[in-house]
Amino acid sequence: MKKLFILFTFFACFASCANSQNEQAPAKEKSTTTATPAPKNDIRKNRPNVIKNTARPKNDINAVFPYDIDLKDANGKVVNSSEVLKKDGKPTILLFWLTTCYPCKIEMKAIKEKFPQWSQETDFRLVAISTDFNKNVASFNKMVKENGWKWETYHDFNREFRNVMPGALNGLPQTFVIDANGEIVYHKRKYSTGDEDKLYAKVKELAMK
Repeated sequence: MKKLFILFTFFACFASCANSQNEQAPAKEKSTTTATPAPKNDIRKNRPNVIKNTARPKNDINAVFPYDIDLKDANGKVVNSSEVLKKDGKPTILLFWLTTCYPCKIEMKAIKEKFPQWSQETDFRLVAISTDFNKNVASFNKMVKENGWKWETYHDFNREFRNVMPGALNGLPQTFVIDANGEIVYHKRKYSTGDEDKLYAKVKELAMK
């Protein structure tokens, strides 16, 4: 009987230790693997002000006066430069500008004051072409209508003239004088007081030939 009691006690202790070890065994670590985040959408697709290039490749544009570039007036009418800029013997001034360009505004103001007299004295054509991005088209339309310029004014909405004019129109305003043969005979970048008089002097000289 005593032996049975000893055996029973031994097995009871063994079972108790086994249970104690199971309780104290550290739990298995949970997996720390995280799912690879889904690739973010291209943020350019979600930006409304992204500027899109709609200009044709340079080689597809007629680089010879009167070119073949679509222009838009302040009323939204689209015309082609080949219709506006004609070889009819008149000297032609091309004035490139931006609505956000302060020197452009100063030059155009100076020309506006003298343009009526120039027109009476000399037969020539002045065409002002804005190279604004399309996001500024409302400003272009407003400026044209408010200023009441007596010359033709258009928006190069595809911004293609920079692909055919010397220097890619880097730095505005820029003015070009084109003779009866369609050749550029005068080119000026930026504006200083009195530049408008030099411009007209060149036009008057050509008109007298």
